[in-house]
Amino acid sequence: MLSTRFLWRTVGLAALLSTLLCVFGFAYAINQIIFPKKAEQTEAAAPQETAKPKDSSLAAKDKIQIVALGDSLSAGTGDLSGRGYVGQTKEKLEKQFGKPVFILNNFAIPGFKTSDVLKDMAAKKDMGTAIGQADLVLLTAGGNDLFEGGQGIFTGQSDEGFNPKAALERMPEALKRLEQIFDSIAKQNPNAIICYVGLYHPFLDLDEKREGSLLIQKWNQAAFEITNKYPHMVVVPTADLFELNLNKYLYTDHFHPNQDGYERIADRIVQVVK
Repeated sequence: MLSTRFLWRTVGLAALLSTLLCVFGFAYAINQIIFPKKAEQTEAAAPQETAKPKDSSLAAKDKIQIVALGDSLSAGTGDLSGRGYVGQTKEKLEKQFGKPVFILNNFAIPGFKTSDVLKDMAAKKDMGTAIGQADLVLLTAGGNDLFEGGQGIFTGQSDEGFNPKAALERMPEALKRLEQIFDSIAKQNPNAIICYVGLYHPFLDLDEKREGSLLIQKWNQAAFEITNKYPHMVVVPTADLFELNLNKYLYTDHFHPNQDGYERIADRIVQVVK
């Protein structure tokens, strides 16, 4: 009799414990569904630090150093104030960022073609040093390659007008040299912002069929495709700045911008890099 009662008590206790265990497990499961906990890290893992690229934004600099190179546009030909777009860009960046801006050097020489720029870069060691120290590199090149002072583009006979064929024939080789210039600058300073100032059509008012505009667009598009390979290199478009009221923004030589034309280019550069 005693053994029977003990057996039933044991069975009852086991059943009670089983029931309590089931209730507890059920309640725990419901709690996890309603209030899920974040998975805890079971293995100690050292935080992985990714190498941050050097901040190339001009806003992060204590000061901004500019180097310019190329042809007469970077030299400022046509701006009677002597500042050109390079000097005006300096002034506008100082105002924009509220910090000192310096022109380390302006290596631009009027009349230079892409071939001349390449030779100058190879010959002048101080140019490479300056580019390496720059935060912003400004470049103009290609206009003299295409137009060559009007050689082959204007025949001198008014009835024949503007002929872009000669410029089109010179384009492929000039673009190859332009790419070499871009590559050299990028290698000398992979962190600087490099702005290539795109071409505009200075003879638009003499080009009734506007064939030259398509030529300029083709050049600028090719330049964009090259600069797109480099993370800190951009083409600054300028063709649209001279599409309307062309003579208002050109110097008396009908090729270079005047002070107002250069200011429009400088405004565009500051807009791009800020």
